[in-house]
Amino acid sequence: MGWSAGFFDGSDLIENFGVSTGDAFSRGGILMPKIKNRFRVFVSNFGIPGAEVLFTQQVLTVGRPNCNFNPQTVHSYNSVAYYAGKAEWEAVTVTVRDDVTNAVTRLIAAQMQRQMNFFEQTVPLSAGDYKFQMRVECLDGGGTAQDDALVLERWEFEGCLLATVNFETFDYSSADAMTIEMSVRFDNTTLDGGLMPDPPYYSVSTPGLNF
Repeated sequence: MGWSAGFFDGSDLIENFGVSTGDAFSRGGILMPKIKNRFRVFVSNFGIPGAEVLFTQQVLTVGRPNCNFNPQTVHSYNSVAYYAGKAEWEAVTVTVRDDVTNAVTRLIAAQMQRQMNFFEQTVPLSAGDYKFQMRVECLDGGGTAQDDALVLERWEFEGCLLATVNFETFDYSSADAMTIEMSVRFDNTTLDGGLMPDPPYYSVSTPGLNF
C-alpha cells in the first residue's frame, strides 16, 4: 500500500491514472501535457529588419499548423478509393497587442508596405523581396538571460506573407486592450528536433502498385 510512517502516500495510486490498454503496459501514469501559454514567436526579415524582437514581445496568440492533403478520388467498379493529392498548409493566425508606442504597428505596416507600396501603388518584382520567416516554439516554462528555456517543440515557417491584417475596432463600451490580427500564409513548415523524421525507406525497384 501507499503508506509511509503512518501517513498515506498516494504515489502507488497515481501510477494507475492511465488508460487500460489490455497488455503488459496497461495503465501507468499520465504524461505531462504541453501548456498553451508557454510559447514564443520569432520573425525574421519582417517589416523593419533588426527590430523583430518587438514583435515577439507583443504576441498574444498564434495558431499551430494545419495540413490539408487534398485527397483525390478514384472511382472503381462498385467502390471509391482515395489517394493523397498535393499537400497544402493552411494559413495560421497571429494576434499581437497594439502598444501605445506604435512599435508593433510600425513593424506590421512596414511589412505591408513591402508587399505593396500603398503610396505609389506599386508591387515588388519577386515575392522573395517581401517574404519572411517565422518560428513558433513551445517552451517548458523556464528561461533566464543566462539559461534559456527548454524548447519542447519548434515549427519553422518558410516563405511567409501577410494574407490579411485586421486592426480591430474602437469601442466606447470596452476598455480591452487593442490588438492586431494577422493571417499568415506560408509555403512550407517543418517540425524540428527529430519530431518530423524522414519517411521509411522503400524499394525503388519494386514500388507498391496498389492502394
